[in-house]
Amino acid sequence: MATGSVLAFWSVAFLLIAVPGADWAFTISAGLRGRSVLPAVGGLVTGYAVVTAVVAAGVGALVAGSPVLLTGLTIVGGAYLMWHGVTAVMRPAAPDPQGARPEGTEWRIFLRGIGVSGLNPKGLLIFVALLPQFTDPDDRWPVAGQIGVLGATFMATCALFYLTLGTFARGALQGRPAAARSIGRLSGTAMAGLGAWLLIDRLFF
Repeated sequence: MATGSVLAFWSVAFLLIAVPGADWAFTISAGLRGRSVLPAVGGLVTGYAVVTAVVAAGVGALVAGSPVLLTGLTIVGGAYLMWHGVTAVMRPAAPDPQGARPEGTEWRIFLRGIGVSGLNPKGLLIFVALLPQFTDPDDRWPVAGQIGVLGATFMATCALFYLTLGTFARGALQGRPAAARSIGRLSGTAMAGLGAWLLIDRLFF
């Protein structure tokens, strides 16, 4: 696969990742709740790995071309983001000065991360619409393999960006519980708003 195609895709992917959205909100909120942002970022990356596999297998194009399937996915994804956002607003995150968290919290955060990225229909559509533009049917690599490379590039960029974001947010707000709770509520509101927008956009427009 041509290196130029991978680099071109990376530049576009980085711009998309750098735009605040549900992943941002989730990473900041999870970073404030846990001792590490690794479970949250690991969940997000795993969700995108699932999306990459779906697109590489050709299922993504099928979903994007089926109004019924896409509507169902949008309802599930939008409802999930709204639920997670409302939960964050009702129980805003704040750094624990002792660094102690109940056993199993990291696993729950990991699973929620998979839901945030893997159930977001906009993420699937980005992969369906964006990745094929950087593949070459005449390349010696099969298209599925090229999509795998591009997906891995996207996931690696996500991991580095969100690890940095979550760690910075946690460090900046450590010892400032009031500010941390405010940021947690803002993050939750952003996730709930994005979920509501997905539902409204799909069901009423």
